[in-house]
Amino acid sequence: MTFAQPDIEMQRRADGTVILSSRHPVAAREESVPAVLRARAAEHPDRPLAAQRDVDDRWVQLSYGEARSQADALAQAFLDLGLGPDRPVLILSGNSVEHLLVTLAGYTAGVPVAPISVAYSLMSADHARIKAIAELVEPGLVFADDAAPFAAALDSVGAQALVARGERAGALRLEDLCATAPGATLEDAFASVGADTVAKLLFTSGSTAVPKGVINTHRMLCSNQAMLRQIWPFLETEPPILVDWLPWSHTFGANHNLNLVLFNGGTIYIDDGKPAPPLFPRTLAALRDVAPTVYFNVPAGFALLAPALERDEELARHFFSRLRFMFYAGAALPEALAVRLRELAARVADHDVPLTSSWGTTETAPAATSAHFDGAAMGCIGVPIPGVSIKLAPEGEKLEIRVAGPNVTPGYYRAPGLTAAAFDHEGFYRSGDAGRLVDEDDPNQGVLFDGRVAENFKLTTGTWVTAGTLRLALLSAARVLSDAVICGHDREYVAALAWVNQAEARKLLSCDEDVALDDPELRLHLQGALAALNRGAGSAARVERLLLLSQPPSLDAGEITDKGYLNQRACLRHRADAVELLFAVEPVEGIIAPSSV
Repeated sequence: MTFAQPDIEMQRRADGTVILSSRHPVAAREESVPAVLRARAAEHPDRPLAAQRDVDDRWVQLSYGEARSQADALAQAFLDLGLGPDRPVLILSGNSVEHLLVTLAGYTAGVPVAPISVAYSLMSADHARIKAIAELVEPGLVFADDAAPFAAALDSVGAQALVARGERAGALRLEDLCATAPGATLEDAFASVGADTVAKLLFTSGSTAVPKGVINTHRMLCSNQAMLRQIWPFLETEPPILVDWLPWSHTFGANHNLNLVLFNGGTIYIDDGKPAPPLFPRTLAALRDVAPTVYFNVPAGFALLAPALERDEELARHFFSRLRFMFYAGAALPEALAVRLRELAARVADHDVPLTSSWGTTETAPAATSAHFDGAAMGCIGVPIPGVSIKLAPEGEKLEIRVAGPNVTPGYYRAPGLTAAAFDHEGFYRSGDAGRLVDEDDPNQGVLFDGRVAENFKLTTGTWVTAGTLRLALLSAARVLSDAVICGHDREYVAALAWVNQAEARKLLSCDEDVALDDPELRLHLQGALAALNRGAGSAARVERLLLLSQPPSLDAGEITDKGYLNQRACLRHRADAVELLFAVEPVEGIIAPSSV
């Protein structure tokens, strides 16, 4: 059985608040992540925990037994270096076996780890965010896989460096620390790691230059995995096989996906691709090698995967051959893309492969809701999972999603003011996301994601525009757009800034080269898409003008995360000149308007 059917209790209050919770109590959880590692290593020491491609493109595996022994050696070395709860390890580089070992060693020694988005090191011009994080965290050690590409980032931190490859004056070598003999001090440290021990600090992307450090305890991580095992009962007998690129500096990639593998004795094949045209062939190559049993991605990844599977039926059959479900999170999936994925599965798979989703945040470790049932409505983020309570609280025109449960953070690192503001008077974490019931009378139908509480706006007519809903409608109608920013606050009409999905544009125009933004066929297609979107719609559901952008979203400006999520407010602020072009009295060159037919 893939899904355990939900049984949700609903309470309504006079002020319009709705409280949702599962009638299934959360199952017993493990005490700590290193306890899980040791248990799995004892059960199946030779089973691969992780695999990554080497310089010759061969998969090199790390077994559970090897992971435990090397984590113990590194943990002892960390203690010998004087690391501890107030001297964390900062991790700058991306997903790798070495990154995993450093993380497991930190868990084992009771040393918090703080994985930082690799984009802050390699894509940032000023390293302002890394500097701000280092000032807050005061790390005792900073790790990077390769000394050379991370040299400037390592310089910006100033702490003792640990590297796996390359040369850096004064840096410690990972292979040397892995030769440390574990001793009694390690076992004492391991014994002291409990539910409330800080496991890691995860930094939210945010729109400011200083991300917030979310405290992640072992209680949060272990509780969340116990919850996931309850809603996906097949995990008890079927260790998951993942092919996954999602960054471990984010809660989805690390706490959700990597821990799902570790806690259930599975294997993660580290995909060194990414949902960006130059790197996505690496993802396809990994999927040709390994058929996953569950597949997680963000909408941007599925937008590239769908046309690739449509073109290559052999790859599609391999991809779906043992797949339990496809899972998207982090952003809403356009309906047109969901339809394509379901049609692909129905055509090539010999079993049902649901497309499902969930919702959560860095502060909830991350899963808080899940659509663990068949026939979920499009846009449904599911129901609260066992042990979690969801409050839908009136906030202006919306119902804010608030969360309580053992998976919720105790707060932000060294930021009591931010912590106090993040919780309501009943102790529910205030997410800033909005939701509403699919069926007001049946909570088992789940919650629909309803955008951000603060992202909607009014036109000069006083009409409210639901930006998130309109963005999805635009992406589904156009099909060739990778993302869009909805504009129109205090304006007479709605317009949009957008970026082209070149894979879809090439497919549309039957060409092998990237399509120019002023291509007449592309513009004609988008004019027709806008006309179809607007037909019969009121002013709040129409897009009157569209401007294609060539400059990608900026990390330093806070417009985007390395997973490809847009920050609408940061984009509007940073692209103010482009926004003004959309609302010029006379349409300027490059503006696309709906066709008249």
